[in-house]
Amino acid sequence: MIPTLTTDRLTLRAFTQGDFEAWAGIMGDPETMTFLGGPMAPSDAWRALAVTLGHWALRGYGMWAVERRSDGALMGRVGLLQPEGWTGLEVGWTLGRPFWGYGYATEAGAAAMAYAFLTQPDDHIVSNIDPANTPSQAVAKRLGESKGPEAELVIGGKAYKVDVWRISREEWQRRV
Repeated sequence: MIPTLTTDRLTLRAFTQGDFEAWAGIMGDPETMTFLGGPMAPSDAWRALAVTLGHWALRGYGMWAVERRSDGALMGRVGLLQPEGWTGLEVGWTLGRPFWGYGYATEAGAAAMAYAFLTQPDDHIVSNIDPANTPSQAVAKRLGESKGPEAELVIGGKAYKVDVWRISREEWQRRV
């Protein structure tokens, strides 16, 4: 079962089939997907949603749908992922453009990070961020992460260079 988390302004919950239209819009937006492999066709967005839900079944953690509490709008995704070959347990986020610049990614990311450190044995969390993605780098900094080494991730047969941002359990505990 996928737990539901709440913050002051957000609900992090399991995705449902009813989220698909909004999800496909977010994943199909070229600007939103600039640093995530480019916009997805609806059929690819469907597969990505299935992978998101499958990650919970395989790993016991995954990405949540991010819903704004004030109006129920689906804003994007946030959560934990660690596909095979990954740099470690990652906290990641993707929000649609209308939701940029309001601190939502930081708020959701902080809740996901807390969940990770409270439920998983990992001694650190990473965020793999494109070196040109300065908005996500700013979120990582606000979450207490520090920029580490560069790495290469292979997604869908294509290699991507990323900066590995990281926070240890000890660093996180000092912040909370």
